[in-house]
Amino acid sequence: MSRTLIELLHEGLPAEAVLTDPDVTAAYSHDMASFCEAGVPAAVVLPRTVEQVQHVMRTATELRVPVVPQGARTGLSGAANASEGCVVLSLVKMDRILEISPVDRIAVVEPGVVNATLSRAVDEHGLYYPPDPSSWETCTIGGNIGTASGGLCCVKYGVTAEYVLGLDVVLADGRLMSTGRRTAKGVAGYDLTRLFVGSEGSLGIVVRAVLALKPKPPQQLVLAAEFGSSKAACDAVCKIMEGGHVPSLLELMDRTTVKAVNDLAHMGLPETTEALLLAAFDTPDPAADLAAVGALCEAAGATQVVPAEDAAESELLLQARRLSLTALEAVKGTTMIDDVCVPRTALADMLDGVERIGEKYGLTIGVCAHAGDGNTHPTVCFDAADPDEARRARESFDEIMALGLELGGTITGEHGVGVLKKEWLAREIGPVGVEMQQAVKATFDPHSLLNPGKLF
Repeated sequence: MSRTLIELLHEGLPAEAVLTDPDVTAAYSHDMASFCEAGVPAAVVLPRTVEQVQHVMRTATELRVPVVPQGARTGLSGAANASEGCVVLSLVKMDRILEISPVDRIAVVEPGVVNATLSRAVDEHGLYYPPDPSSWETCTIGGNIGTASGGLCCVKYGVTAEYVLGLDVVLADGRLMSTGRRTAKGVAGYDLTRLFVGSEGSLGIVVRAVLALKPKPPQQLVLAAEFGSSKAACDAVCKIMEGGHVPSLLELMDRTTVKAVNDLAHMGLPETTEALLLAAFDTPDPAADLAAVGALCEAAGATQVVPAEDAAESELLLQARRLSLTALEAVKGTTMIDDVCVPRTALADMLDGVERIGEKYGLTIGVCAHAGDGNTHPTVCFDAADPDEARRARESFDEIMALGLELGGTITGEHGVGVLKKEWLAREIGPVGVEMQQAVKATFDPHSLLNPGKLF
């Protein structure tokens, strides 16, 4: 008699690591994205060791059962959504920081380590792990690697991919492979490490990561500049970058977002503004840098420029930006968060276009943006219980992505493709690009067991 999936899983996993109660497994069926289908998993497994992950993949390969890897499920593209009858492989229990080396400036971690936990741990050594997604208090390093996450500080420090030096990866058939290095330099062979970053768990399961660290920078100071138009704010962004300044943060909130934050948190932000720009510097003399940027903002048409005097005032301003998505969700109860990145020179056209799309569909669409990167997050607010409004929300979301491509941008700067943007990935990279990427997938996962239905 052939053994069942659950019986085989139990042979290499402790009983408490295999969940089959439908009321429990339902909670693992999806991430935070809207309009993304999710199946019912056959089981959820929570391994604690590399060997246990290998056992899961060997079992899945033997039975040809799909496996969906997950972290904290804070993603916004459906990349962690379960496939029907799959094994959900939740890596949150593999949460050890294995090493922090101040000399080599690296950290070695398991995939379930929470971003904020790592950041605080390396801070004690005078070091800094820059990637800081908005969900940094809950999202995991493995999830960050899977979706190539960004954050507020990317304008100066870059995205997750730039900090992943090496990986240990369990392949679809259960073999363990190491990629990359722990040295400051290394160019041996193809860069398979970068291939896995952003692959959304479709090529292998990351079970260990070697991450690059930076020396801890000085405390940053923040400036807030109020503008009478989004175009003026975007002009200021271009002037700041053209002038050779290197802010640690350059963020934009449109009037809809500012109002939503005020309504939620009563922060007293200037609701007369059409756009609020936040700039920060963590240089040895941040006040001087803020003064220079403040002058550029005024030259671009800022109606008010307010530099923070200390860390407490700076944090208050940043808190407003971090509340943006939560505040926009409170407007109607449900949001679709887009992630279109355009050249900085097209930023004003992007914001103006989003405003027109909102008017066309009769919807509230707020925009917050990592303006220094050109990475916009148009957030469509709608009532999910209203079928017509939900339809208009989805159509407006697609128009926003089309606008981004028309402006020379990309459909995702940091959230990934997942289920939500599969059609749009094909449009962006073209048929030859899709063919080559599918060939890479087939090489690593010939039976298409790893996160099937994502990306393509």
